[in-house]
Amino acid sequence: MRRLRRTPALRRLVAETRLSVDDLIAPLFVREGIDEPRPIASLPGQVQHTRESLREEVAELAALGVPAVVLFGLPANKDAEGSEAWNPDGIVQVALRDLSEDMGDDLVLISDLCLDEYTDHGHCGVLTTDGRVDNDATVERYGLAAVAQAEAGADIVAPSGMMDGQVRAIRTALDGSGQTDVAVLAYAAKYASALYGPFREAVDVEIAGGGDRKGYQQDPRNAREALEEIRLDLEEGADLVMVKPALAYLDVIARARAEVDAPLAAYHVSGEYAMVKAAAEKGWIDGDAVLAEHVTAIRRAGADMILTYAAREIAPHL
Repeated sequence: MRRLRRTPALRRLVAETRLSVDDLIAPLFVREGIDEPRPIASLPGQVQHTRESLREEVAELAALGVPAVVLFGLPANKDAEGSEAWNPDGIVQVALRDLSEDMGDDLVLISDLCLDEYTDHGHCGVLTTDGRVDNDATVERYGLAAVAQAEAGADIVAPSGMMDGQVRAIRTALDGSGQTDVAVLAYAAKYASALYGPFREAVDVEIAGGGDRKGYQQDPRNAREALEEIRLDLEEGADLVMVKPALAYLDVIARARAEVDAPLAAYHVSGEYAMVKAAAEKGWIDGDAVLAEHVTAIRRAGADMILTYAAREIAPHL
């Protein structure tokens, strides 16, 4: 076997996994009411963009060959319902219009669809009087947000709240408003992970009262349940499905790939990226090499596309 590892050309020839720039999706943050980009301390190299700096960043990513971006919004005002999520003039909607005007069909525009960035309590949905997330009331709001994002130019909406029936509600709302061509990328197996800390800093989200999302996100101990979630979302009309996080759940990605034929995404999340950056800053590891190894592992496990904060860094080398 070692004879086929002797030179770089031989290793390339027999490589089982091919990572391409076409596999990458870049997550980006856009903030309302700022005049210049704001660096995110726990996500080195990432910023909260202005509308203008977002346009510049997306143009540069497209020039590198990155085929898609996913947008997360930071509104100037939050309320109990997260109503900026479906405001036609909300920050993600105006950013989508900007990018749609700039890029046309040359880039896939994906909009994260959740309420946590927009609610004053930090949960992914509206709450009942006793502080629990109201599933049915929440998915109604998701439908409103989906239509607003689609009308603003989203090619794909990506519900991430892990509410029961969210895909069906969104697909019904999109079809009912004439947005039948807009696809749904379901965060089908989104785990209640400890790896989201840097992301929450990036979107200024803090769950009120020190709460958590374990009541609606996937239990990290369960894999079979994740496959049921994926099947249900596909039955409800999802066009693509996602596993999140990626590295700690490679087994779930592999099982999903073996059992479903729909396009499969995986999210190389903020904590996974930030740990590499922190160790590299200490000089303990070669950060670029580790990021490439991580993303390749996600691809090897079976993901067709990878959401990663390393997209800009990796793309020039592919």
